[in-house]
Amino acid sequence: MCGICGIVNTDGAGVSAEVLNEMALAIRHRGPDDDGFFVEKNIGLGMRRLSIIDLSTGKQPIHNENSTVWIVFNGEIYNYRELRAGLEKNGHKFYTQSDTEAIVHLYEEKGAACVNELNGMFAFAIYDKNNNSLFIARDRLGKKPLYYAHAGNSFIFASEVKSILKVPGIQRRLDPAAASLYLAYEYIPADHCIFQGVKKLLPGHCLVLQGKSVATQKYWDLDFEDKDGLNNFTLNEVKGRLDALLEDSVRRRLISDVPLGVFLSGGLDSSAVTAYMVRIMGNKNVKTFSIGFKEKSFDESAYAREIAHLFGTEHHEEMLDPAKMVEILPKVADFLDEPFADASVIPTYMLSEFTRRYVTVALGGDGGDELFAGYPTFQAHKLGLFYRKFPRFLMSPFEFIAKNLPVSFENISFDFKIKQFLKGIDYPIEHRQQVWLGAFTPKEQAALLMPEFAALSGNHGYDDIDGVLAGRAFRDEIEKAIYLYFKFYLADDILFKVDRASMAASLEARAPFLDYRVVEFVSALKSHWKLRGFTPKFILKETMKGVLPEHIINRSKKGFGIPVAKWFRNELRGMMQDVLGEGRLKQQGIFNPVFVQELIKGHLDGKSDNRKKLWTLFMFQLWHDRYITI
Repeated sequence: MCGICGIVNTDGAGVSAEVLNEMALAIRHRGPDDDGFFVEKNIGLGMRRLSIIDLSTGKQPIHNENSTVWIVFNGEIYNYRELRAGLEKNGHKFYTQSDTEAIVHLYEEKGAACVNELNGMFAFAIYDKNNNSLFIARDRLGKKPLYYAHAGNSFIFASEVKSILKVPGIQRRLDPAAASLYLAYEYIPADHCIFQGVKKLLPGHCLVLQGKSVATQKYWDLDFEDKDGLNNFTLNEVKGRLDALLEDSVRRRLISDVPLGVFLSGGLDSSAVTAYMVRIMGNKNVKTFSIGFKEKSFDESAYAREIAHLFGTEHHEEMLDPAKMVEILPKVADFLDEPFADASVIPTYMLSEFTRRYVTVALGGDGGDELFAGYPTFQAHKLGLFYRKFPRFLMSPFEFIAKNLPVSFENISFDFKIKQFLKGIDYPIEHRQQVWLGAFTPKEQAALLMPEFAALSGNHGYDDIDGVLAGRAFRDEIEKAIYLYFKFYLADDILFKVDRASMAASLEARAPFLDYRVVEFVSALKSHWKLRGFTPKFILKETMKGVLPEHIINRSKKGFGIPVAKWFRNELRGMMQDVLGEGRLKQQGIFNPVFVQELIKGHLDGKSDNRKKLWTLFMFQLWHDRYITI
């Protein structure tokens, strides 16, 4: 696991080794163990290494036999041993035991098509002297990040934006359109970036720079076609196939030359990963890690302890109080170089930091909810199909009562859920999901943004959603919702969060549910295998029967949140009022101070739950303070 960076000067000018070193130092947290550089005339590659595999000889950049192909690589390739065996049979000579070198020789054999052979999480750059080209690629689902930019005659890439910002000529100019997207999504979807002139390489895409020409290409996308007739299988046959795939996925993610463990929340997904690890390794070798909260409606630690006791793992737990989480908030804001409003990044970072004291690699249950339709929004979609059939005049009394329910600031309270449901119900299903998940609708942004900034932002609303759906057909609306979760929330929220939080603690996080073979298998199954009636994760629950306790299998989704709504009325009240102060907002010229003060007052008075809106604005301001000069 590493951080990578590089510069290509397309006018032939030499690359500054000093600038390349500054770029690498900016992402030192991603790889504190080592660094490495390749500089030759107009090309420079750099990396920071977190040593996981081949500790002694895996130093990067790595090259082929005659040093005409060079690579810097971030990630892990879980099938590299099989790839290496085949490449050696074809005559390739290896000088390391690393997974990185397998990519070099695979590229020699297959060129850009090498990505199709890789099972893992990755972002890498290959310089090919033979045709004077740079080839960069990102894994299918976007587990590892990769940014790039043009500045004059320079093409620049890096694992994080903060590295690109070290290059002279890169301006810290806020992109108003990206800011509007952030307000709508609570994160910035790829390929957009908050800084003008910078882009994210999309998941499942690669890019070739040759001369001054840049070409991007998609090599993989989520496909729901059932090519193998899986939907004709019996329940036991599907369970057997899924069980075998998950076990092999976990087994491959146990490849490591350093200690590893598992993030255990006590939910179905992380408990399933723990069960497979114990099946493979034995309970004496499995270390589990969890975070508990003193706020009861957010705490899951008892379930984690139960699973750890059931499987006899070496369990480690840390309890968190509001003071400790508020204390580390500035550090979280520092490592987020784009605005990001998923509050669970705070406990995710604290869990990563805690876990890193014991191990260097941790497996987790990320991807299970997207893959198996596990979020409450999937049930809400199904309910919405029935709700929309009733004449509106019949539903008006219900909607009036629901919208005037007393406000509760508990985790995912009933009034919060019903009000969110009604907020999105009149939108088409593809936009409805984002209304439920996001902070500010296009209409709300019109009131939030100052007119001058609104004109610059364009307020494109959900155009990106329409773009990814264009020309695609789905078997039903639930399948469409799953696709959108993968394209947006999973890639740009969940995986972004886990990457930044774990890498800030120099910890590698692995996601067995996101092995592309598992994803392709489950995606081919029709929706009723995932959401059966109003029962989410049907086939996963069936597969885990007899392995996990029934009450763990059937637990309601809680999430990994923090009590933001209460914090804003207590621990964070002063800080919120400061960063969202009227004078400050007037000077900044982005947000309408009157509208923001109304949001704050309504929340503090207990008349409305504005946690999502206020947190989104709060985190934007913390980011703005660090990265943009007024």
